[in-house]
Amino acid sequence: MRTFMAMLATTLLGSGLISTSAFGQAEVAGMWVAQYHEDQPERVPGPELGDYLGLPINDAARMRGETYNSSILTLPEFQCRPHPSDYGDRHSHVRISLQLDHATQEPIAVLTHREWQAQERTLWLDDRPHPPDYAAHTWQGFSTAKWDGYNNLTIFTTHLKESYIRRNGMPRSDRSTVVEHFVRHGQYLTIATIVSDTVYLTEPLIKTSDYLLDPSHVMPPYPCDYVQEVVRAKGAVPSYLPGTNPFTTEFAEHYHLPVIATRGGAETMYPEFRNKIRNAAPASVTSTKASK
Repeated sequence: MRTFMAMLATTLLGSGLISTSAFGQAEVAGMWVAQYHEDQPERVPGPELGDYLGLPINDAARMRGETYNSSILTLPEFQCRPHPSDYGDRHSHVRISLQLDHATQEPIAVLTHREWQAQERTLWLDDRPHPPDYAAHTWQGFSTAKWDGYNNLTIFTTHLKESYIRRNGMPRSDRSTVVEHFVRHGQYLTIATIVSDTVYLTEPLIKTSDYLLDPSHVMPPYPCDYVQEVVRAKGAVPSYLPGTNPFTTEFAEHYHLPVIATRGGAETMYPEFRNKIRNAAPASVTSTKASK
């Protein structure tokens, strides 16, 4: 009977019907399928150029966005470039598993495998220190984790390569740090990501992404080969000089918004900002007046 009950418990745990681990925390291991109902079209299709809504960026980040040319993604160096771990939370399905100590069978790390670009990451649970500042920076960074209460796994990440917080030129520096919370509620997993960056952000950037447990989902391989998509001169990198990008106001014009409201910045996220734009004309109206 004991053997039968042990086998039954193992089967239910693997299927997600039992959500409590043997160590007093919610079970985060499993196959989690991303739910893309939030923040469209930023996720998957990709954000529109000039859309900096909701981002606490500074002038340096805004300048990087204005010089961005999306054709840079056709370069061989960018075609198989993975998302950084802080952006990967937004983008693809994830398989989460545990690395156990052989002798004690206690978990020493949480392992994640992302479907897109087959990105793999280790979240260390054994209180090891982070590397020194001069250590190598990677797309996934160096992460340590701990349980805060029953169903909240908190992750702290350093040593990330420079990348982006939004795929329209909004940058994130290699000096940034990231705090994540993996929170399970039954068959749902919410990942809250908090990015702090003294180079490009004036306040932490907070985003959440939801996942649904789906043991039937099969994680396929993700081979990636680059090709010559566009013929261009050797060494040419698509970009715009400051002040020459013709698409910076396209988002505002399309949605008939004041340009100042789409330029990002912490102040745009607070109720008081409405007073500042109360009498501002939509971009399309401004453009029409300027052409007369």
